[in-house]
Amino acid sequence: MCTTLTHAPEASVRAALRSPKLLRTEVLAGLVVALALIPEAISFSIIAGVDPRIGLFASFTMAVSIAFLGGRPAMISAATGAVALVIAPVMRDHGYDHLIATVLLGGLIQVALAAVGIARLMRFIPRSVMVGFVNALAILIFEAQLDHLIDVPWAVYPMLAVGIAVIVGLPRVTTVIPAPLVAIVALTAFTLLAAINVPDVGDEGELPDSLPSWFIPDVPFDLDTLEVIAPYALAMALVGLLESLLTAKLVDDITDTGSDKTREALGQGAANVITGFFGGMGGCAMIGQTMINVKVSGARTRISTFLAGLFLLILVVGFGDVVALIPMAALVAVMVMVSVGTFDWHSIRPRTLRRMPRSETAVMVATVLVTVFTHNLAAGVGVGVLVAMTLFARRVAHLTETNRELVEDEHGTVAVYRVTGELFFASSNDLYTQFEYADDPDRVVIDLSDSHIWDASTVASLDAITTKYERKGKAVEITGLNPSSAERHGRLSGELPSH
Repeated sequence: MCTTLTHAPEASVRAALRSPKLLRTEVLAGLVVALALIPEAISFSIIAGVDPRIGLFASFTMAVSIAFLGGRPAMISAATGAVALVIAPVMRDHGYDHLIATVLLGGLIQVALAAVGIARLMRFIPRSVMVGFVNALAILIFEAQLDHLIDVPWAVYPMLAVGIAVIVGLPRVTTVIPAPLVAIVALTAFTLLAAINVPDVGDEGELPDSLPSWFIPDVPFDLDTLEVIAPYALAMALVGLLESLLTAKLVDDITDTGSDKTREALGQGAANVITGFFGGMGGCAMIGQTMINVKVSGARTRISTFLAGLFLLILVVGFGDVVALIPMAALVAVMVMVSVGTFDWHSIRPRTLRRMPRSETAVMVATVLVTVFTHNLAAGVGVGVLVAMTLFARRVAHLTETNRELVEDEHGTVAVYRVTGELFFASSNDLYTQFEYADDPDRVVIDLSDSHIWDASTVASLDAITTKYERKGKAVEITGLNPSSAERHGRLSGELPSH
C-alpha cells in the first residue's frame, strides 16, 4: 500500500500583505529577530577577527538576499559562528581581502554543489542525528549566553529573571505583540529610567554609521591565491549548506510545510556571493534566530526574513545610539528561552530512553557530544551519520544466516548451503567461516535465492570460498542469483585480488 505525504498549505506573501493580522505578525517578528541579530553578529565578527560592521553588514545582505532567493520561507540567514570559525584563520594569516575572496569562492562552490544535487543527500541523515543536531544547537545557544552572565553587576540577574517571566507569561494573556519584543522594550525602559549601569549592546562593539558599499577584494587572481583560499572556501561551503539544510528541515517539521532544498542551497551560495561583494564575512541559516522568527513569533513568510535584514540595517545605521542602550540581559533572556524551546526534551525523558533502541540513543549522544565539544556542526553531524551507518551495518549483518543441509540425488550426496539476508562488506566477511570445507562432500551448492549481493566484498568472499573448495578437489555451484546480483557477480568474479 502506498501513502502520499501531504503538507499544510504555506502562507504566501500575497496573503500576508492582504491580512493586517498576518502582516503585523511578520513585521513584529522581523523586528525581534533584528534586535537579536545585533549582538550575535558583533560577537561572530570578533570570532572571525574582523570589525563589527563586517558581521552586521553580512547579516543584512544575507537576510535580504535569502528572502528572495531561498527555498525555505521564514528561515533566517545571517553571519554565523560556524562560518566565522572556518574563515577566521584566513583573516589572521592573510588579511581582509583574502577573507572576502574566500567568501566569494565559498558562495560559488555552494552554487555548484546545489547544481549537482547535494540537497538530495539530506535523506541520508537519520532522525536520531537530527535530534542530536537540534539538542546540540540548543546547548550551544545557551552556552553562548554564559559570557553575559559571568562577572556582571548583580542587577543583571533579576532583570534576566523578569525578562524570562515576561516571555513565558505574556503569551498566556495576549499574543498581539511578541513577548520577546515586550521584554526588550520594558527592560530597556527600566534601565534608562532607573539609571542602572548594566552591560548593553554598545559594550559589544561599535555600530556602523554608514551603508555597506561595493567591494572587490584586492588579491592576485592566480593559482597561488586559489591554493590559499580554496580549502577554507570548501569548508565554509559545506558547513554553511549543512547547517542551512538541516535548519530548513527543522522548520519544515515545525510549520508542517515543505521547502525546496535545492533552491535553498542555490540561494545560500548566491547570498554569500552578494555578501562578499558588499564586504561581508558570509554566513548561513541561523537556527536560534529562525526559532525566534518561526516558533516564538509565529512568522511564516519571506516578509519576516526580508524585514529582519532591513530593520537590522535601519537600527544599527539610523538608530545606533538607541540600540546601543538595550541591556544585554534582555537579549540573553530571549536567547535562553530560544534554547529551552529548541531542545527536544521528549528525547531525554526516561520513558523515551527505555523504549528507544540503544543504537538510536548512541547516535544522538554522539552527535551532541561532538558538536558541543568542537563547536563544529559539520563534525557533529558527520560523526553522527558515521555512527548511525556503522550501527546499522552491524545490525543488518547479524540478520544474515547460513543453513547447511545434506541432500541425496542420483549422483550422490550434495551439501546445500542456503544463505539468507543482505550480503555486503559487514556480513560477507563472516560468510567465509560458515562452511565446513573439510567435511563437505565433493559437490557443494550455495543457494542465494533469499540473498542479494551488494558489493565487491561479497564477490571476493564467494571467490575465496570457491577457491578453498577447489583446492580440496570439490566442485562449487552458486545458484539462485537475482538479475542484479548475477550481473555484479559475473562482472567481478575472478577479477578481484585475493588477500
